[in-house]
Amino acid sequence: MPSNDGTEPEFHARISTHILDTMAGEAARGVYVRLERRDTDGWRTIDEGDTDDDGRLRFRVPMHDWQAGGYRLLFYVEPYLKGESFFPEITVAFHVHDPERHYHVPLLLSRYGYTTYRGS
Repeated sequence: MPSNDGTEPEFHARISTHILDTMAGEAARGVYVRLERRDTDGWRTIDEGDTDDDGRLRFRVPMHDWQAGGYRLLFYVEPYLKGESFFPEITVAFHVHDPERHYHVPLLLSRYGYTTYRGS
């Protein structure tokens, strides 16, 4: 939890993901995911991490970085699938219109395909 004495930034928890391995019928644990925001100079990483035991990851984004604009999630699935995937990494780009709302971007994963959608 951030402190209120100004030594740590305040965070929004307004973006999350969940990866379901549709081949195994269970959560995809330990998948590295990077969240990037599009700036005038291109894409900039604003948070990253690995999915937990339930295949979930809630990003900790500093308040000044969470605003309306373009974002993308990069899912590095090749290590999780042990090199046996057609898509070694998956990029999902999206647009945040209202930074006060929660954005959940799930990924349904298999070796030869994936599906994503705007969750709640």
